[in-house]
Amino acid sequence: MPAIPRTYSRATMDALKLLGAQIRLARKQRLMSEADLAARIGISRGTMQSIEKGSAKVEIGLAFEAAVLVGVPLFLQDSAGVTAAIERVEDKLALLPQSVRRPLSGVKDDF
Repeated sequence: MPAIPRTYSRATMDALKLLGAQIRLARKQRLMSEADLAARIGISRGTMQSIEKGSAKVEIGLAFEAAVLVGVPLFLQDSAGVTAAIERVEDKLALLPQSVRRPLSGVKDDF
């Protein structure tokens, strides 16, 4: 049975395209070739091209690594800010149930 192609929202595709363009711009500003950056990440030049085109098929870690190596900020400018943001999210998660399930049945209030 053939796999059903994955579809992504417009917002997701736009974000991928923006990240890829920012990586490409930063790489060129640093006078790096695609092959140079790909070698630093440990990927093929073709994968590097896919990242810069905003392909959804590239592993997110590879795209993030490319961004970091050329100086594109991911979420916050400094690592201390990222650490603080992670701690805030983990604190909020600690207050929520460990797992979330749908109720088995609705409330029966028709006496």
